[in-house]
Order: sequence, then structure tokens, then C-alpha cells
Amino acid sequence: MPGTSPSRSPSAHSSRVPSDNSSSTAGRIAQNSVFERFARAGFVVSGIVHLIIGYIAIRIALGGAGGTADQSGAMSELAGKPGGIVALWIGVVAFLIMGLWRLAEAALGSSSQPDADTKKSEAIDRLKAFFVAVVYFAFALSAFGFARGHGKSSSGASVGLSARLMQTTAGTVGLVAGGLIIIAIGGYHIYKGGSQHFLKDLKGTTGELVRVLGTTGYIAKGSAMAAVGVLVILAASESQPDKAAGLDGAFKTLGAQPYGMVLLVVAGLGIITYGLYSFAMARSIKM
Repeated sequence: MPGTSPSRSPSAHSSRVPSDNSSSTAGRIAQNSVFERFARAGFVVSGIVHLIIGYIAIRIALGGAGGTADQSGAMSELAGKPGGIVALWIGVVAFLIMGLWRLAEAALGSSSQPDADTKKSEAIDRLKAFFVAVVYFAFALSAFGFARGHGKSSSGASVGLSARLMQTTAGTVGLVAGGLIIIAIGGYHIYKGGSQHFLKDLKGTTGELVRVLGTTGYIAKGSAMAAVGVLVILAASESQPDKAAGLDGAFKTLGAQPYGMVLLVVAGLGIITYGLYSFAMARSIKM
């Protein structure tokens, strides 16, 4: 009848309830005070790791003491500092909780953005959350190893795994596919920084400094990840597993280019910038 609001059909209403319930469940998990504090601490530890990675890259560029310019190298250096072992144990717990938080978002939907524009958009967000969870669990495992004094180089592990995969055609194809995925993830980071899409992850008013740190940091990290993906593909196509040495290999390859010292310093500063932005995420990211 005119003037009467159309009622929503029972089926339409019921189709919304599971999503809303899932989002509220994810929200309750993320907003648990202890859970949230450890998750935010994870961003602080991640920031410290990125600062050390950037520092190692710059040190290599300037001809200083060597080192592995990736997360395992950073954790190895952290373990050797006063209080470093304690920081690593905190990192283990924090990274595990960050992984569980992202895994909850992958299974139940985002608590900070419960109303996805489309089902496709929600599916993509859940897939991204799952992959981020895997990364955090890998960080937790690496931190656990170094906290116990048994840490291993991630670049060495990457080379060893690549060598085994190259022994079969299927493994080589898998390496190429993995390289393409890494390039895609790197490209997304570059897009997220260039478009400042990362601002949607933050709560409250965002200052200009945070905008600059986020933009520069995401573009720098995305470029480094894309370079890693390219090296993985080159390693597979040329049957040279040593090229698939992860982030450390990408930095050292960059340093071997003309004007490599300058390029490596710039790359190191970019990773340091992302580390500084991680501190802003620890304070302001939506959970």
C-alpha cells in the first residue's frame, strides 16, 4: 500500500544473520583486551624486525659487516642484543595471536569491515586474511627458533627448497607460480601505498606523517617483494636455486647493479619506513 514501507522477506533477513553473527564473533575475539594488546604488540615487534632488516641492507651497501637482510637475519641480530631473547619470546606470542586474529577474519569475516560490498569482495578479503595469517605463523615459528637458540636462515631454507622443487617439472612449475603470487602480493602492496588505501585500516584522524610513512613504506616493501618474486621465477627458469634466496638475495642482487650502493641504501630506508609505519599500526589499526 502507498506510504507503507516494504517489509524484508524472511529469506533475505535470514541470509544476513549468519554474516552479522560471524562478524560479531570476529569482533569479540579481536576486541578481547588481552588478545588485542598482544596483537598490537606484534606490530611493534614487526616494526623492530623491519628496522633491523633496513639497517642490515644499508650496512651491506656501505661495506660494513655482513648479515642476512631478511627476517631471520633481523631476529638473529636481535637475539644477540641485551634483552633480545625476551623480545623474541614476546614476539612468538604476539605473532601467534596476530596469526589467530587474521585466521579468525578468514573464517568469520572482518570485524572492522563487517559489511563487504559484494560476496566476491568478502571472499578476496578472507583469502588475504588467510595468507597474512600464514605469514604471521611463519614469523612466530622463526622467532621461536631464534629464542631457543636454534634459528635458521630463511634465505638458506628458500634455496634448499627451490633446489628440491627444481628436480621435477611439477616443482619447477610450482616455483614459477609461487613467484607470480609473490609478485602479485608485492604489486598489491605498491597499489595500497600509492592509492593510500591503507588509511581504511586505521581508526581516528590520520596525520600527514602517518600518511607519508604508510605510502612510502608500502611501496618500498611491495617493490622488494616483487623483486623476490622475479628472482624466484628466474631461478626456476634458469635452474639456479641460489637465485631464490628470498629478500636477502633480492637486496644483494640489487647491490650488485650499477649504482647498487645507492639503490640498496634507498631500499633499506624504504624498509625502515615501513617499520616506522608498523608502530603507527600498533596504535591505530582497526581490530
